[in-house]
Amino acid sequence: MISLEALKNEVQNWLQLHVGSTMALIAESVLLGILVIALFAVLGLLLVFMERKVSAVMQIRLGPNRVGPKGWLQTSADTLKLMLKEGLTPDGADKFLFNLAPFIIMIAAMLIMVPVAFARNFQIWDINIGVLYISSVASISVIAILMAGWSSNNKYSLLGAMRSGAQIISYELSAGIAVITMIILTGSLSVNDIIASQENGWWIFKGHIPAIIAFVIFMIAVTAETNRAPFDLAEAESELTAGFHTEYSGMKFALFFLAEYINIFIVCAVAAILFFGGWMPFH
Repeated sequence: MISLEALKNEVQNWLQLHVGSTMALIAESVLLGILVIALFAVLGLLLVFMERKVSAVMQIRLGPNRVGPKGWLQTSADTLKLMLKEGLTPDGADKFLFNLAPFIIMIAAMLIMVPVAFARNFQIWDINIGVLYISSVASISVIAILMAGWSSNNKYSLLGAMRSGAQIISYELSAGIAVITMIILTGSLSVNDIIASQENGWWIFKGHIPAIIAFVIFMIAVTAETNRAPFDLAEAESELTAGFHTEYSGMKFALFFLAEYINIFIVCAVAAILFFGGWMPFH
């Protein structure tokens, strides 16, 4: 069975042989971008469906059950609906910032994916400050949220943006301290070094009480950062309609929605890397 590293080298050698080194670099970048976008689309569909079904079980109800077998195609139908809906811009909105905000939040989500190691030698960029990079780039999403709320010219959107921004900034401090705890135990900011340091045991166990406390704090903090219940005050439907993206529709709304679920996947990936050895149990 061919390894991922060998497959990557084969693709690079083929590109350099047929299109030249410069064009090979461009082609490789475009290919990686397409793969990340495809991963985002699949993850968005699966995570939305999973959340609906799990919530339904917890609340003793059926959940999606009309479109497709047992509701499996419901998220696909919702995606098609969002793609076909007209994207409206309010008359009093700052049109440039209003249209720019959804793309900034998606770009931030895509950039965070860069140092995440999915398997041995299966990583977009093995940067030696991977954890610092993730923490830094994750903060960009706050700018997009505040931009969306302010540019909408809607008081409810602005209030939702301020709530969400304040919540993210506040809980980032707790999450950051939990991450620093694991960096101290590991002695490196590199994602691969952190994973390799857990070859003889997960940090959540061999780090003892400090690692367990860091894990609990990290999970609570990232749950709040991703606006999951019970930390969903930024999107309190009874008060603020939909929060900072109240005025968005169509694909612009879909980008915010997708970025939110991608961030859920990313914080889970970071938790697995820091506390559970990343891909190490499956190597």
